[in-house]
Amino acid sequence: MNHIFNRPTFFIKEHTGIFKAANNYDIFDADSAELLLECREEELGFFTKLLRFTGAKTMTPFCSVVRTADGTHVMTIRRGVSFIFSKVEILDDYDNCIGILDQRFGIIRGKFDMLDADGNLLCEVRGNWTSWGFKFLRGEEELAAIHKQWAGFAKELFTTADNYVLEIYPSTPENVSIRAMMLATVLCVDFVFKEQSN
Repeated sequence: MNHIFNRPTFFIKEHTGIFKAANNYDIFDADSAELLLECREEELGFFTKLLRFTGAKTMTPFCSVVRTADGTHVMTIRRGVSFIFSKVEILDDYDNCIGILDQRFGIIRGKFDMLDADGNLLCEVRGNWTSWGFKFLRGEEELAAIHKQWAGFAKELFTTADNYVLEIYPSTPENVSIRAMMLATVLCVDFVFKEQSN
C-alpha cells in the first residue's frame, strides 16, 4: 500500500460542472492543502455518458483511477451495472482486489459493508442521507468518519460539486489496505448515495 494513505485527514473536492458526465475528484491533505491524489474516470463510454444525463444515472457502471499528483497509479475503484444495490471493487496499484464495498438496504440511513478480498467483514459504513455524515464502525468502535464540507451557496446551487473530509482515527493502524478502502468509500458515497437522493 502506498504510504500516502497513512495521513490522518483528507480533503476531497469534486470537480465542478453543470453538464458533466464523469465523476472526477482532487484529494488534498486537509491540513496543508497539498494536492495528494487525483481520481478520474478515464475511459467513460459513449452510452454511459448519455445515460449519466438520464434517470438511469445511478445504474451506470464506473471505473475511477486514483493517481498521485506525479501520475503514479495507486488504486482503481470500479462497479458494473447496478440495478438496486451497488457492489464496488477496490483494486491496488497492481489491479489486485483488496476489498469490496457492498451496499445494504437502508430507508433513511446509507449503509455499506466493507469486506476484504475474501468477503470477510472489516467494518460497516453507516451514515445519514440528509447530513451526509458517515462513520466507519467495527462493532461499537469508530475507526474513521466522513464529514461534508459545504462549498458555498452559489456553488451548491449551480453545480453538483460537493466537498468532503475523511478523518481516519489513530486506532486505525498505518500501512493497511483498509485506509485506501476508506478513501475509496468517500468517492462511492458521493456517487452512489448522493445521486440516489437527488
